Amino acid sequence: MPLDALFKALGDETRREILKMLAKKEMTAGEIANVFNQSWPTISHHLKILKESGLISDEKKGLHTIFTLNTTVFSIVYSYILFRKVNSNKN
Repeated sequence: MPLDALFKALGDETRREILKMLAKKEMTAGEIANVFNQSWPTISHHLKILKESGLISDEKKGLHTIFTLNTTVFSIVYSYILFRKVNSNKN
């Protein structure tokens, strides 16, 4: 899980909104797409970046793909940011 990929994924407002939605509940790609006024290929691209960064995972259930938030990765990112903040305060 390269940090560059994480920060790239977090650097986009639409992707952050998707993460907020997934923090509340699992969703299908269609449910996610219905919230945004963007084309399906654009939403698909956002989901791909989030998945590649490890922030979300997906699972095929019948005809649908269910997306979920990967809370372990969020814990790692939080620890990284906290560690950097603590170390920067020591200087």
